[in-house]
Amino acid sequence: MAAPMQTRVSTVQISIPIHNNEQKQLHEQVENDRFDYSERSQWLRAAVLGANDGLVSIASLMMGVGAVKADIKLMILTGFIGLIAGACSMAIGEFVSVYSQLDIEVAQRKRENRGNEEAEDGHGIDQAQMPNPAQAAIGSALAFSIGAVVPLMAAAFITDYKARLGAVVTAVTLALAAFGGGGAVLGGAPVGRSCVRVVVGGWVAMAITFGCTKLIGSSGV
Repeated sequence: MAAPMQTRVSTVQISIPIHNNEQKQLHEQVENDRFDYSERSQWLRAAVLGANDGLVSIASLMMGVGAVKADIKLMILTGFIGLIAGACSMAIGEFVSVYSQLDIEVAQRKRENRGNEEAEDGHGIDQAQMPNPAQAAIGSALAFSIGAVVPLMAAAFITDYKARLGAVVTAVTLALAAFGGGGAVLGGAPVGRSCVRVVVGGWVAMAITFGCTKLIGSSGV
């Protein structure tokens, strides 16, 4: 009698390779989800605020002068003076503010480490983690200057009065949208909302300055 036949079923495992690009994209997505955007908030706020301040302040100043005087030299000179004064003001204000913050943090560290002779002598404090007043002052002045240069460059080479005002408004609008969008991307915030908020704020500032100066100039004051 013939022996019964035994059927063996072998399992074949098929592995589907994942391309390196897909793995890289997946890894980057996971890292982005884990990244804490609040870590950027301090320096990002200072940079965006400084650039927007320089842009809107100098543009509004130039628009105010342009409301009563068509002289291009007067407009450029006024904007340049505003750039120097504003950059110095931003630098000094930031230096004083950050230095005060540094004093407070150093005093707090010493109180927390009271009884430790090394800490009482001012050693053992990680200076890399402490605020840097000089760095903050330079960064603030530089950011203000970058923003202030935009309306100056837009008006520098246009002799026609109305075209010059239009060029300033156009250049400032594009720059505001760029600053707002860039800050939103770096901070992980909605880009559209940030751009609209920054642009509308700049328009309002320029419109108020232009309108008030025009009103005062037309009244003969």
